[in-house]
Amino acid sequence: MAQPPTARHERRGSPESAARDTLRKCRLLNGLSDEWVDVLAREAVLRHFRKGQTVFRQGDECPGMYCVGSGLVRVYKVASSGKDLVLHFAEPGATFAEVAVMGSLPCPAHAEAIEDTTCVLLPAERARQLLRQHHELCLQLLTGMSQWVRQLVGLLEDVVLRDATGRVARHLLAADPSAGREPFLLPMLKKDLASHLNLTSETLSRTLRRLADAGLIELGAAQQIRIVDAATLGDVADGLPPAEFE
Repeated sequence: MAQPPTARHERRGSPESAARDTLRKCRLLNGLSDEWVDVLAREAVLRHFRKGQTVFRQGDECPGMYCVGSGLVRVYKVASSGKDLVLHFAEPGATFAEVAVMGSLPCPAHAEAIEDTTCVLLPAERARQLLRQHHELCLQLLTGMSQWVRQLVGLLEDVVLRDATGRVARHLLAADPSAGREPFLLPMLKKDLASHLNLTSETLSRTLRRLADAGLIELGAAQQIRIVDAATLGDVADGLPPAEFE
């Protein structure tokens, strides 16, 4: 079985140390041993993006796999009509462009920082070289990729099997870090959330208002929301609307 290359001494607080801290929190890499995380950290580069800055464009040569340390990145396609379709939001701990790296493909979509963002970039060619040389690394990455596939299946289920209300309810439950104990802020603009859920902005606003009128959520200022009745909101997410919606 292939072993990671030998570790080396490293200064605390160095870019390599910062990269390691980010990679250890990366959900795609949570199947990797500490030794392999150290290997990837030695190859990684820190990248900083200002709010609104383009990370890459669809069709560009893929620079590598990104893991978000702080901030938020919008990954999206542009339809022939000019409308944006948000594929997903990469928050801290999430990755993007990983499939393009492993498949030696160009960037399949656009990526834009919607907050000031710091990412760890694992350069594409070096990543592929490590995968070719070390089968153990491939197997461990496959474990992380299986979790990503589950997320994609969940997104497909949302679009195909849930109506607008169910999609919004499921997203709110997943986005609430306190499980209803306190208000939280949506991390993205409502127009971007609507695109991500395959809704119009008007439909999203109406759906949020219906959920609020039914007493399931409270709408605060700007992006603030509080879940009032998580159990019933869960029923809505599962396709069982309360009587108020019938």
